[in-house]
Amino acid sequence: MYNTYMFKNKFLSFILFFVITFSASFIGGLASISFKEPWYSQLVKSAYNPPDWIFAPVWTTLYLMMTLAIWFFWHTKNRDVNTVYIYFIHIVFNTTWSIVFFGLHQIFLSLIVLIVLIILIMILIVRFKHVNLISFNRISDSNYFDSCSHY
Repeated sequence: MYNTYMFKNKFLSFILFFVITFSASFIGGLASISFKEPWYSQLVKSAYNPPDWIFAPVWTTLYLMMTLAIWFFWHTKNRDVNTVYIYFIHIVFNTTWSIVFFGLHQIFLSLIVLIVLIILIMILIVRFKHVNLISFNRISDSNYFDSCSHY
């Protein structure tokens, strides 16, 4: 009985975190697809800018890793609800960046959003490291790609 309850709780919490996280991905993706062109292709980009085709599979993987990070954190004994709130704020800023950059074409404002986003991810890295190393590793990957892909 207890194991069945625990399994349902873990499954439902994963679905909840998955839906919330991927809803943000969906909204950001809509902004990107709807308002990206022709504006984005006309920008002068760094030689380090990844090709366009790489973003969908990489971001899908990163959103899955973010979901796993918060889910593993949620199921630890030392979890802190404030960290979960920070995670949700981070998800909002992640979506906001796509809207500001691709939807509104505001490069400077998107840089400010990106700086806030990286700070939030760094806070999550520190908080996750003290509680769950799997969460720490998953969110660290997200920070690396966030830092590089917006270059």
